[in-house]
Amino acid sequence: MIYILSGSYVLLEDVICLEGKERIELDLGCGKGGFSLELARRNPETLVFGADIMLGRLRRVEKKAVRNGITNLELLRVEARQLLTRILPDSSIDRIHILCPDPWPKEKHKGNRLLSSDIMAQIHRILKPGGIFHFATDDPDYWQAGLKNIRTSGLFEDAPAQALADVADIRTEFENDWLAMGKTVPHIAFAAKK
Repeated sequence: MIYILSGSYVLLEDVICLEGKERIELDLGCGKGGFSLELARRNPETLVFGADIMLGRLRRVEKKAVRNGITNLELLRVEARQLLTRILPDSSIDRIHILCPDPWPKEKHKGNRLLSSDIMAQIHRILKPGGIFHFATDDPDYWQAGLKNIRTSGLFEDAPAQALADVADIRTEFENDWLAMGKTVPHIAFAAKK
């Protein structure tokens, strides 16, 4: 099922029961869903949210989930900032994945980047204490800007090396495209300070 969360104020617990869920992960900007689907398939006890603004993409992800019998993936059609700032409850997410987001490379569009300094507090707010923030991008400038914003926020510390061990071999479709072109796509994990 795809939950349409754009256009009105809603709390996530108003549409999805979060009680009793042992582990919750969020793939923010899930795109074509390859990462979300594989994460959910490997971890049937984990509730995985795949969030994207593109409804057509989410419909294709939903079809793949149904076809493969994946029942622990919930799809959210919502703008990322709205999800982070208004919809997700405090300390509700164990791990958030922001993988190959639009880098908005033009100088005049840099303000549209998701990993701006104002979003760091919201990511920290939704993560459980010690929760993991996983970031990857193929864009070197965005990598540097994102790391600067994460580190200067003071809200995160370097995560243990094993924080991404279970997903190190899962790639998004965009990452596979970049790798095929010879680009590198570094990944890093941070833990939310308590």
